[in-house]
Amino acid sequence: MRALVIETPGEFSVRTVPDPTPGPGEVVVKVAAVGICGTDLHIVRGEFAPTPYPIVPGHEFTGEVVALGPGVRGVRAGQEVAVDPSLFCGSCHYCAVGRGNLCENWGAVGDTVDGAMAEYVKVPAANCHPLPENVSPAHGTLIEPLSCAVHAFDRLPRELGAHYLVYGAGTMGLMMLRLAARAGAASVSVVDVNERRLAVAARLGADAVATSAEELDRPQGWEVVIDCTGAVPVIEDALRHVRRGGTFQVFGVAPAGATASFSPFRIYNDEITVVGSMAVVHSFGRAVELMGEGVLDADTMITHSFALDDFPAALETFTGGTGRKIQIRPAG
Repeated sequence: MRALVIETPGEFSVRTVPDPTPGPGEVVVKVAAVGICGTDLHIVRGEFAPTPYPIVPGHEFTGEVVALGPGVRGVRAGQEVAVDPSLFCGSCHYCAVGRGNLCENWGAVGDTVDGAMAEYVKVPAANCHPLPENVSPAHGTLIEPLSCAVHAFDRLPRELGAHYLVYGAGTMGLMMLRLAARAGAASVSVVDVNERRLAVAARLGADAVATSAEELDRPQGWEVVIDCTGAVPVIEDALRHVRRGGTFQVFGVAPAGATASFSPFRIYNDEITVVGSMAVVHSFGRAVELMGEGVLDADTMITHSFALDDFPAALETFTGGTGRKIQIRPAG
């Protein structure tokens, strides 16, 4: 089969590799579409510590089950599925207490083992979720990032009538906007330096948009502030706009070595809660349900589709900020 292989950080090519063969409890999925996200960019750049090289990236994907390994139940050949890429060991302390996303032996399809930027990919059958009938395979690629957003909301206080401020109007920021609105927010404001993205946020229901939080008329701050950028200067600015007694969430992925400056006294004195949110746990199935119920405007969220050979152009589009969710179609 043909696959995009990242040989070492910064070096990648499309080449022919052996077709995957399913082992016990595994299936092979013919990939319909796979999204590009910030983690993929970190892997290309060598900034994601768990990734071994060479690797086939791609963890936001859908496709058709085409082969079953021994002992597979609950999944059938010909079924269209979205795949939870999470690979938890099931035996460490964190898995035992239900926090597999913190697994001491954490792995993920496309991050630590070969992923879906290929014609076929091998995955655990238990990770396959049938697509709702009203969700196309292309739209279904939004389920994995949506499941990350759902887990992020599990980490928030989710108080009815709270005012939210979201930094970043990319794919994840727009998802957090939509979930906040569904979760009973009194208002949701969005900040981004890209005014075209802000226009989309306004169209998708943001109550206020601005290129800086200072432009918004809320001197007391917001009960919930969420960073979806992973950019240290943005994180530092966002912390300054949390209301006393409020919550700040680090949702965007910063480089592993990055550090930020903040006032410990203010965290103490204003009783600010700071929470992280790492990937997916107990949230993928709910994301499937939400996608089926139309929580996202998929046509607005997905802006570009590229063939496998056009990965360099897709990556340039992603890094240039000219689109929102960008897809690769391995079959062309």
